[in-house]
Amino acid sequence: MIRLFVGLGNPGPEYESTRHNAGFWWLDEVARSLKAGLVMDRAYHGLVGRTSVNGQSVWLLKPQTYMNLCGKSVAALARFYKIEPHEILVAHDELDIVPGEAKLKLAGSHAGHNGLRDIHAQLGTDDYWRLRLGVGHPGIKAEVINWVLKKPSQDHRIAIEQSIARALTALPHLLAGEMDRATLLIHTSKPVRPKPPRPEPAAQ
Repeated sequence: MIRLFVGLGNPGPEYESTRHNAGFWWLDEVARSLKAGLVMDRAYHGLVGRTSVNGQSVWLLKPQTYMNLCGKSVAALARFYKIEPHEILVAHDELDIVPGEAKLKLAGSHAGHNGLRDIHAQLGTDDYWRLRLGVGHPGIKAEVINWVLKKPSQDHRIAIEQSIARALTALPHLLAGEMDRATLLIHTSKPVRPKPPRPEPAAQ
């Protein structure tokens, strides 16, 4: 089962609504669903919540170290509570997935994501789960940094929030360790595409 849910983002009001904080948005919804309050804990360099599911402690974490140092926060909590990497799920923004879609995967490359890069380094392994929340790609590599640190358009924000809501439906399976069922649920829940407006009838 997943014992530690991590949402990635940057602290501070100036970053709150930016694409890079999609992981924070998801974790906030998990906290609401589990009725777990998040409070600052300097020992773990982040906002931490704790609840119990079927007698097992479950931790929620929003690192407050900024994205490129978030591994320090994740590793500190995981090591203290003896949480194995495969019991960790990290939710993060994903450039290679369109807004409105999400993917669940275990292990693999950090693909240049600074948050995942630091978690890899601090845990000493890539063997943890990722919830990849699509934010889309600007189309030009040089624009990536500006893209993730800007607010999405209203349509994209709505699409991202819808993907977060659908991924949240897999939470019971994640908590039960039913990762195949969770993956299937997240991957088959596609966004509802708005129908194009009907053309107006030609004037007589």
